[in-house]
Amino acid sequence: MGAGEVTAALGAAPAPEAPGGRDPAESTARGRGRSGRSRQMLRYAGRRLAYSVPVVLVASFVFFWAVRSTFDPLTKLRQARDPGVLARETTRLGLDRPVVEQYLLWMKAFVTGDWGVSTRTGDRAEGMIGSALGTTLQLVVWAVLFAVIVALLIGTYSAARQYSAGDHLLTGLSYLGVAMPAFWLGLMLIQVFAVWPREQFGLSQPPLYFVGLHSPGASGINADYFRHLVLPVMTLTIGLIASWSRFSRASMLEALHSDYVRTARAKGVPPRRIFFRHALRNSLAPFVTVVAADTALLIGGLVVTEQIFAISGMGRLFLDSLLAGDVYVLLPWMLIVALAMVLFNLAADLGYALLDPRVTLR
Repeated sequence: MGAGEVTAALGAAPAPEAPGGRDPAESTARGRGRSGRSRQMLRYAGRRLAYSVPVVLVASFVFFWAVRSTFDPLTKLRQARDPGVLARETTRLGLDRPVVEQYLLWMKAFVTGDWGVSTRTGDRAEGMIGSALGTTLQLVVWAVLFAVIVALLIGTYSAARQYSAGDHLLTGLSYLGVAMPAFWLGLMLIQVFAVWPREQFGLSQPPLYFVGLHSPGASGINADYFRHLVLPVMTLTIGLIASWSRFSRASMLEALHSDYVRTARAKGVPPRRIFFRHALRNSLAPFVTVVAADTALLIGGLVVTEQIFAISGMGRLFLDSLLAGDVYVLLPWMLIVALAMVLFNLAADLGYALLDPRVTLR
């Protein structure tokens, strides 16, 4: 019997299976789908960045015009009453040119890394903003990390046990957290966790520090660093948890009452799998959007917290520069914050698309 007769007698050989028993065609299709989705997201990110450029330019020009109209970078020279020096600096800085030309010159210098010298301290603006941004990011990263974890736990629990005693208790606490202003909360935390224990127990040092992120002469990530970090991070975290947990609860409840969850229940899918694999994952998409948007606002919006705890971050740098009329710090500060908002909003959109494949990126 020939080879052809053997094949005919035994029948056609079955097609090879992919690992896990999947059909090779199905696996290939899924791989192509993921690859196509990745390319689509990259194109979307490129378009969004391109669209954001005019927005950032317009916003930066408006802020540039407002700062130039409000503050005079040559105030100290005018007080010296030296016409020759004043004329030379006016020409060197381009202050005798139209505001549009001044803006273009400043933007060119910013792109090339020449951000100017602070009129308040005499330091380079890029160094001051870089140091302040690094400090603020430390607060933001720790606060957002803890707030996301706790808010998801609270929101998920409240949604799973809607209208229970625990849900009502957490709802009341979240409303209380939203209502407390940051300046009052920070001062109360200092009193409760630093001043009161030291007075009551006669301690030489408070359990938690409330000035800066390090003691004089200390540096690095160590016990001293965390003793300084706890109170400002707690001040930020309480407010974030209060608002994010309410949003997480609402998003989770919407997912639990959706059609696909009811269909899964009708098919007999175990409740735990429905809750964690279907409802929780889909509720994360809008939650990620809110977290990213709020995080972008925190980059330049920690004025109160950084002022209370004497932390030299972006918020305190803005306040000090604004009060001093420090033009050469205010202008790049604004542009850095605007770029941070653009990038975080883009990350939010991409995260939404990753969590929910139904989202169409255009």
